Amino acid sequence: MQKSTEKSIKSRYLDLLATNYDNKEALATEIINLESILELPKGTEHFVSDLHGEFHSFQHVLRNGSGNVRAKIHDIFQDTLTRKEINDFAALVYYPEEKLNLVKNSFSSKNDLNEWYVTTINRLIKLVTYASSKYTRTKLRKSLPKNFVFIIEELLYKSNKYNNKKSYYDTLIKQIIELEQSDDLIIGLSFTVQHLVVDHLHVVGDIYDRGPEPDKIMETLINYPSVDIQWGNHDVLWIGAYAGSKVCLANLLRICARYDNLDIIEDAYGINLRPLLTFAEKHYSGDNKAFKPKNKTADDEQSTPGEIDQITKIHQAIAIIQFKLEAPIIKRRPCFDMDERLVLESIDYDNNRATLYGKTYDLEHTCFQTIDPTNPNKLTDEETEVIDKLLLSVQQSEKLKRHMTFLMQKGNLYLPYNGNLLIHGCIPVDENGEMESMTIDGVKHYGRDLLDHFEKYVRKAFNDKDTQDDLATDLVWYLWTGKYSSLFGKRAMTTFERYFISDKAAHKETKNPYYHLREDVEMCKKMLKDFGLDPEEAHIINGHTPVKEIDGENPIKADGKMIVIDGGFSKAYQSTTGIAGYTLLYNSFGMQLVAHQHFNSKKHVLLNGADELSTRRVVDKELNRKQIRDTNTGQQIQEKIKILKELMHDRFLN
Repeated sequence: MQKSTEKSIKSRYLDLLATNYDNKEALATEIINLESILELPKGTEHFVSDLHGEFHSFQHVLRNGSGNVRAKIHDIFQDTLTRKEINDFAALVYYPEEKLNLVKNSFSSKNDLNEWYVTTINRLIKLVTYASSKYTRTKLRKSLPKNFVFIIEELLYKSNKYNNKKSYYDTLIKQIIELEQSDDLIIGLSFTVQHLVVDHLHVVGDIYDRGPEPDKIMETLINYPSVDIQWGNHDVLWIGAYAGSKVCLANLLRICARYDNLDIIEDAYGINLRPLLTFAEKHYSGDNKAFKPKNKTADDEQSTPGEIDQITKIHQAIAIIQFKLEAPIIKRRPCFDMDERLVLESIDYDNNRATLYGKTYDLEHTCFQTIDPTNPNKLTDEETEVIDKLLLSVQQSEKLKRHMTFLMQKGNLYLPYNGNLLIHGCIPVDENGEMESMTIDGVKHYGRDLLDHFEKYVRKAFNDKDTQDDLATDLVWYLWTGKYSSLFGKRAMTTFERYFISDKAAHKETKNPYYHLREDVEMCKKMLKDFGLDPEEAHIINGHTPVKEIDGENPIKADGKMIVIDGGFSKAYQSTTGIAGYTLLYNSFGMQLVAHQHFNSKKHVLLNGADELSTRRVVDKELNRKQIRDTNTGQQIQEKIKILKELMHDRFLN
């Protein structure tokens, strides 16, 4: 009976599929096309990580394809253009609108400008031809600017073998210039090149954090042709806030206040902070040093003294609300094993001391005026009203809804992709390299299974935003701060200690043993095997922790099994790392790690044509060039071919 049912379902499925193919020839054409695509070289994957809201640095890396655009230009024009000409041409491809304005202002003669247009359009056509050489014409057509598809295809595929069409091609370009379409064409071709040099983008976590413009990064990613995201700890914090977690919301507001980036909340996402400010002004002082916002860099817009005073008050108010909100979760979830983080209960309010992990510390810079020492975790009525209003405003933000929905659609905690494991934080292990387990709903989970359950609960929380105290919502916060979280990767988050205790030893956050064991080849192979990947061929591609190249740390670990690509986009880390971090390119020939220098500005690139790249390191070279058939996409195509061949035999060859 079951076989009969399966046969009936399959027959109906083939009937449905057959409606797409009118005849045997149409079906055969599709099979031929798909079989041929499998033989093409795999496209270039571009890996970036830890963007931390630094939109301009990220946008530059995206526009230059981590140096891929310049490499293509150099390949074609190294024998015909000077270094300065290559620099100028590269800057045009990165920032076509701005570079065009500079170029046009530099010409005094219209004839000279028109000659430049002819030369530049021809160079761009050559560059598009080269950059698209491993794609089908159909795929290339989808990358072309819609208004110019016909013209560009004529120029791309021109053949003057018999000298019959020279005047035709000359007239095409001449008319483009005369009708003042050359700027739009150059802009369109430049963006086409940017999209062609990278086939797929991987963002290995932390779009959000201390940087000022994560919303612009999200808009860029939403409009990017092909992208996936592995959530970082800061991303999950924002997901949690939108999903109804008040403690996640308090955390992200505290971080924005700490780094003087509350504009993200108010201006970018339209969330009303007035209730919080009014409450903070009433209860807190603006001269608490521990809560002054961190200094911005010289490049950033500076806040006024009055604004800093307000932010300092907000910072204290939301920090205390956060500590109060953490306690009920810790108490109702003994499986989180976080009793030591009941920080407000650790305080001797009469003597201004706290006992943490068995040691007593004097407290400084305290701001406990809304805390009842007899019931320290209880929110005041005002605090409850403030956090309720903030959550309502967050969940009503249409822009935030769009961004968080995209994060959920394109994001995962980890991703096996083309034989590699992409993960932002860590796989929790003990000192012996054994997978650490966590009990959730009475069942122990570890390794891949633990991460799968974490992700299941994140999605559950997101789909039920009105429930705020269920296990799913609590687990989203746990991913931010818990000791078995794959995203946090430390034993405890010492936020309280950093504000109120001067002893630096109390600030230490012990990392999961994963971070030193990932240097070991066998350990990496063991983890890859747990995730269903070939331990001999696969790599783990990791973000989250800045690589301290300045101290000689190598981002390529465990004989190439582990590649750490914390992008270092956050300016705060660049003095620690010595560079602006790493990105990774993986094309059909193998992997290359790209080190980046500090991104000065778009203006610097436009005037000097300089890329802030330093070196490329070959991670490994493929002995055999990888084809599309060797990729995730190739597997999907082969499945489709199998079904189409079944249809061919069922309908046309019997």
